[in-house]
Amino acid sequence: MGANGADEGQQPVAVRAALRTRPLRFLRSPAPLRCWAHVLSGAVLGLLLFVVLAVLLLAGLALSVAGVGLLVLLLVALAGLPVGALERRRLRLVEPLPVPDPHRPLPGAGRRARIRTRLRERATWRELGYAALFALPLAAADLGLTVLLVFSGTLVATPVVVWALAPETVMLIPGQAIPGPVEALPATAAGLAGLLFCAYAGTLLTIGRVRLVRFLLGPRDEDLGRQVLELTRSRARLVDAFEAERRRIERDLHDGAQQQLVALSMTLGLAAYELGGSGDGGGDNPAAALVERARGEARQALEQLRGLVRGIHPQVLTDHGLAAAVTEVALRHPIPVAVDIDLPDRLPGPVETTAYFTVTEALTNAAKHSGAASITVHGRVEGGRLVVQVTDDGRGGADPAAGAGLQGLADRVAILRGRLMVTSPTGGPTRLRVEVPCSG
Repeated sequence: MGANGADEGQQPVAVRAALRTRPLRFLRSPAPLRCWAHVLSGAVLGLLLFVVLAVLLLAGLALSVAGVGLLVLLLVALAGLPVGALERRRLRLVEPLPVPDPHRPLPGAGRRARIRTRLRERATWRELGYAALFALPLAAADLGLTVLLVFSGTLVATPVVVWALAPETVMLIPGQAIPGPVEALPATAAGLAGLLFCAYAGTLLTIGRVRLVRFLLGPRDEDLGRQVLELTRSRARLVDAFEAERRRIERDLHDGAQQQLVALSMTLGLAAYELGGSGDGGGDNPAAALVERARGEARQALEQLRGLVRGIHPQVLTDHGLAAAVTEVALRHPIPVAVDIDLPDRLPGPVETTAYFTVTEALTNAAKHSGAASITVHGRVEGGRLVVQVTDDGRGGADPAAGAGLQGLADRVAILRGRLMVTSPTGGPTRLRVEVPCSG
């Protein structure tokens, strides 16, 4: 049993807490009536569920030779789903704390996908087990208490019945007539004792039902763990798809727009030569001057495009790895950056990409806000994890929550089961440390 299931069973039950703290005042509270309503509705629903399950099971077995019975048996297997949903809702009669749905949501899924998913969930089979208990022993207990409650209420009303039916004979015990209302008062006392017993017995029965519902129909750690695992895998797939799209855009820009700008620059150079331009602005030829100006703007656009391509995904990271890519960034940085990255071998692509963009984000923030005179980038593989630390000697006081850049990187590192830590006391230094498992 999962730890969460144990915790659900240990949570206080509202009616039990009221019974323990105020056992006498409990009888004057609405709690016994709520418990009786829960028991009475359980008796009716239990009998109805028994009939439905028995009919479906017999029909499924009888029709199984024709193949149609398999569909009926599938309905039996899924019968716990509506029963569980109804029981979690019906529990609100006596318990203010709702029991969460253990099933993961399936927005937009088709009917077949929903059925396949539900059949693979353990919660579905726990709900089926609860439905079987509900239809047999739980319904029998609810029905027994209901009969006792009705009989006790009848005994309490015996004097009124005797008075209303006089001079007709009223007998509670065969052969022993009750002559009048006064002689019926012992039956009233017995009925009151029965109601008192039913109040406490119904409460105890309800407490057991609450715990059983929490145990069988509530979420457990394995259910939540699978949902978190599936969510993590989904996020990882989104990141992989985003990275693939980023690389496609980088290739399109590098092989398409960048090459066209290079060709345009060469064509403009040839045009300037044909127009007699001297390369210093076109001399006295206005057309050559305009061509030279266009050629300069094309070169500027080409440089901007190359910077954009490097920002999307640097080719040096793909070809030569993390150390070479960080070194290239450091050479272009306005603040002196000392790079000390010593890796035994190439790392998985997602690990290198995450570490690279973390370092570039840290260097960008340092250039904008730190006022540092020097920056150090240190990277090693320790215990199967890539550990990269960026340290600057700036003024410190950085707030990681102030911008979305580091927060987005922290989310991306978390997908790879890593962590990102920033320490920046006032006066410096500022240290950013990222740890990512090398398994990716």
